[in-house]
Formats: sequence, C-alpha cells, structure tokens
Amino acid sequence: MKVLREPARKIFPVHVHLKSSRLSIRGAVVGDAAAIAKVHVDSWRTTYAGILPDDRLAKLSYSRHERIWRKNLAKRAKHEFIYVAEEEGGQVVGFVAGGQERGGDPVYRGEIYALYLLQNFQRRGLGRRLNSAAARKLLETGYESMLVWVLAENPARGFYQALGGELVSEKPIEVGDAKLIEAAYGWKDLRLLLSAEM
Repeated sequence: MKVLREPARKIFPVHVHLKSSRLSIRGAVVGDAAAIAKVHVDSWRTTYAGILPDDRLAKLSYSRHERIWRKNLAKRAKHEFIYVAEEEGGQVVGFVAGGQERGGDPVYRGEIYALYLLQNFQRRGLGRRLNSAAARKLLETGYESMLVWVLAENPARGFYQALGGELVSEKPIEVGDAKLIEAAYGWKDLRLLLSAEM
C-alpha cells in the first residue's frame, strides 16, 4: 500500500478560539502516531468510564496504540483519511479517521471510523469541525453518504443526532467481557450536512 500524504491544498484550515488558543485541522502524517495514540487512549478512558470494565480501560497501552496508528498512517487505502486537530503550539487534541464504508452497506458508502477529542476540548465545536472535514473529504472522493458506529451508551451519541444523523441500525458487540450495543447514525446526503454547517 502507498503512503498517502495530504497535499497542502487538501488541508482544511479551521480556526477555533478556545481560551485565546487557536486550533487547526490538518492531514495527519506518520509522525503524529504517538499523539493520536494518546488522544485515543485518554478519550477512551474518560468517555467509556462506567461503560467498559475498569480493567479493560486500565490495560489500554499508549505504545500499542502508537504502533497501530503508525501502521494505519503508513498504509492507508486509497480513499482513507486521517485528520488531526492541534493547538497553535502543536499539541494534537483530537482526530478523525474514515474512508469507504466497511460493511458493504448499499446506502451509506462512506464511514467515519473514529472521532475522538481530549475531554477538555469536547463540547466546544471542534468535534463538529472534524466531522465536517470528514464529510468534505468523503464528498471529494466520490462518497455522497456516510455513517458512523457509536456505542449506544456513549454520551457522544447525542452529538451525531444533533448533526442530523439518523439512527439506521443497531447491533450487539463484545468488547472484552462486556456485551454492548453499537448504533449506526447515517447521513444520506453529505451536501445537506455541510450546508447546515455554513
């Protein structure tokens, strides 16, 4: 697989003012693997506390996740993307990853695989901007619809509803010993999603 690098014209400059700091969204590179892993692990520990078993969250490993993200960044499929949200000083505080829908859904052709923010940066509009960056990228690559899977007990579920996502499916999953329900939210027309953002 080829290593994909986001050319400058594909970067979405998004500036969010949070307590006098500026944040921007840009295409991720292999060197971001450790920072993405930290956001991934830390956000799982805060978001899924009380949902996933404590021992499962405690066993999450920065180094293991860094290896996974380094591989993901180096060997993305043609239409896959990863964007990071970073502070002016360079700290990565969130990310979104996505591409072609992975389950063969006949209606929803694009998918957000993961969207996570550090707890201190949630509920401030940055998740909405990461979601919009993903939708724009999917449209650019020919996908006019998308879905995202989220744990039904995840408090962020309301985030996707607020963005107009329609609950389209649910399925049981197992995470370690925990038996959970995962819910899919879908957008049939990404143009409508993006026009609502303007």
